[in-house]
Amino acid sequence: MTDFARKRVVITGVGAITPVGNNPQAYWEGLLNGRSGIGPITLFDASKHKCRIAGEVKGFNPEDYIDAKEAKRMDRFAQFAVAASLQAIGDAQFEINELNAEQIGVIIGTGIGGIKVLEDQQTVYLNRGPDRCSPFMVPMMIANMAAGLTAIQLGAKGPNSCPVTACAAGSNAVGDAFRLIQQGYAQAMICGGTEAAVTPLPFAGFAAARALSTRNDDPTRASRPFDRDRDGFVMGEGAGILMLEELGHAISRGARIYAEIIGYGLTCDAYHMTSPVPGGEGATRAIQLAMKDAGISPEQVNYINAHGTSTGANDPTETAAIKKALGDAAYQVAISSTKSMTGHLLGGSGGIEAVATVMAIANDKIPPTINLENPDPECDLDYVPNQSRAAKVDVALSNSFGFGGHNVTLAFKKYV
Repeated sequence: MTDFARKRVVITGVGAITPVGNNPQAYWEGLLNGRSGIGPITLFDASKHKCRIAGEVKGFNPEDYIDAKEAKRMDRFAQFAVAASLQAIGDAQFEINELNAEQIGVIIGTGIGGIKVLEDQQTVYLNRGPDRCSPFMVPMMIANMAAGLTAIQLGAKGPNSCPVTACAAGSNAVGDAFRLIQQGYAQAMICGGTEAAVTPLPFAGFAAARALSTRNDDPTRASRPFDRDRDGFVMGEGAGILMLEELGHAISRGARIYAEIIGYGLTCDAYHMTSPVPGGEGATRAIQLAMKDAGISPEQVNYINAHGTSTGANDPTETAAIKKALGDAAYQVAISSTKSMTGHLLGGSGGIEAVATVMAIANDKIPPTINLENPDPECDLDYVPNQSRAAKVDVALSNSFGFGGHNVTLAFKKYV
């Protein structure tokens, strides 16, 4: 399809279930106030684990959104996705009916999927035998079920899929949904990411890889992207969802528009299972491709929501990539990692970070990177340390990079 034929795509609704708030406004206010959602793990007994802290979703009741019987047949990651999707479609005041259902799709990414159900059923299998395993085990644990169950709840019969690209999954979902509308395959898409991996096995695995922070006695200060004293990432959970619409369709129904999505860049490092390529070559190209797709120059970018994981592998590499992609303009752009407050939601991170980026554009405010007290000398850009900032945000990028070398950058702008 030629550039001339491309349709414009706007964001008309947002949904968020996060460690700092269980709706978009609470989440946004928490970010602006620099509130950490990280604390001691309560979802399982972590006393034997090296890392005993996480960004847990607090006070979430799936029955506020889903019939009780149906909720019991969903893993927590799918419950989060359905809840955030219902928020987004409600925020957009969008109705799915028999006339438009085939033009409305769902793409929701996740990195791990229903790990809690898998762990629980493995225990049943070992203790009680194979005949006692639940018939709902497989449909509850498989990664695509967040997208599938959301479509069932909403009656959305259009394109439906589930990127499983580790920590890039949520951003891939938004980018793929953008493309479908842009090229005329859908009128609207519910898209984003979800994760609920605050369970024993992922913590054991990430700890064995020495990836997690062990600042157990000071949880709110444990996630410290770009800081010299960081000691690993902190796991989070939740879901972030965007309602994307073709511009003409949104205008025709008088929808409120938060922002416009204008670019999508994705690359692969093709280098290592878990480590980014030194110098950030793959991330650099993803940022450049998103800007090229959007038709913007580095000087036009006002804000970047960084991947910013609080790890020695990511933070200097992402900084280098931003410098290479933006050149001298890198020193003029505001950059922040909201993972300093939410922790790292793995496949859900791109979803909640896309919501934060869109809110920054809509409100002309930039959330901070908290706990940035002693900057890493290799990380010498403007990371909006510790305090939010009022600033004109016309163009913003959101970065997500995942194990396996997956790199994604999304580009958004103020709708005019």
